[in-house]
Amino acid sequence: MRIAHADLEIHRQPFAQPFAFKGSSYREKWILVVKLRDASGVESIGIGGTAVLWSDPSVFSSHTDVGGNLLSATVLEFAIQETLDQDFIDPFHLQNELLEPVHRYAQRVTANDNLRRSFTLISMVALDNAAWMLHAKLKGIHNFDDLIPHGYRTALSARQSRIALAPAVGYTLKTDRLRKILDRGIYILKIKIGQPGTQKEMVEKDLERLRHIHELARTYQTSGTESGNVLYYLDANARYEKKEHVEALLEGCCSFQDRILLLEEPFTDARDKEVSDLPVKVAADESLQQVEDLITRKQQGYGAMVIKPAGKTLTLAFQMAKASAEAKTPCFVADNACVPFLLEWNKNVSARLPAFPGLKGGLIESNGPENYGNWTELLNEFPIPNAPWLKPQDGSFILDEEYYRNSGGIFEEPASYTRLFT
Repeated sequence: MRIAHADLEIHRQPFAQPFAFKGSSYREKWILVVKLRDASGVESIGIGGTAVLWSDPSVFSSHTDVGGNLLSATVLEFAIQETLDQDFIDPFHLQNELLEPVHRYAQRVTANDNLRRSFTLISMVALDNAAWMLHAKLKGIHNFDDLIPHGYRTALSARQSRIALAPAVGYTLKTDRLRKILDRGIYILKIKIGQPGTQKEMVEKDLERLRHIHELARTYQTSGTESGNVLYYLDANARYEKKEHVEALLEGCCSFQDRILLLEEPFTDARDKEVSDLPVKVAADESLQQVEDLITRKQQGYGAMVIKPAGKTLTLAFQMAKASAEAKTPCFVADNACVPFLLEWNKNVSARLPAFPGLKGGLIESNGPENYGNWTELLNEFPIPNAPWLKPQDGSFILDEEYYRNSGGIFEEPASYTRLFT
């Protein structure tokens, strides 16, 4: 494919309240929308979103909310310009050609030689999605199963009928809202830990928060887990500096340690930390910036891998799913406060991964209703607004044959975003 023309638009989507994690918070997501046209006149749309605090906290702390998002959009603009009048075999080829020069550019504009690759990857999601949609149109592909390249289909061959929804429980989420989440049948809670303060203060605050949540959640039962209990997915977002702090946290959770399904990305620097001796399954997320990182984490004892189609590109998600399967390590999908259309990109990958250990189906982290005050309106703007798979039932997304026939709706025109170009 030869990209002859490209365009970029931005939609600022505010949160209902600041989204708090990594010891800080941010108040809106910028939806980045890319339009591509190839030399034959075929057009496609791709959607992505910013998440500066997640992708590189050093960039976030050095700029305003708007400034950090502008930098991410600037990196995307550079990547778009690099695609023009170039020939690409497929989106894999495009990313292989672009990622290194775009990352070097991102290092320059952020004045950060140690910039995390995640910042560059999430900036490129809209372009990557547009490239996959353009590829699909040029090849006559109309569903997600056919979009998966042949070498990756074994890793994505499952067809889950239910995916457990794990909404994010931030530091500031009030008890009454948490109770409403549990009353809806949610049985996996993604609890943000790593609160502001010194390491000692952080552990104490996290333990107090976890004990409070457990007192509320322990009274609920579910059919979605093997144990019948509501389970906890602890997300430290790389806030813990030393292993001894993690051990202190888990020791403080000893009375309900069996409820901890996962501890995600605990360490500020994961490179030299062995985790095989920790009493819970540890998952890697931020430290997975290329396939080689997955192999390293596996060797360090990490027992699960996080895949982020809407956070690190669908291209890398395909590669990570294949590498996880080859490493015989479970993986699952997590988002970054995704709007409904991006959630469906994530869900298409999640639906095709093997069932997650301890659950009766797949696992996906998503927190749209908790973050967006206009979530119902966003659902109504989805191309298939009444689709039953858009809303969870008793804590799970229920996926039937209609879902798989429609690929969740991602091949439909996202009219609410295409209108930005008129």
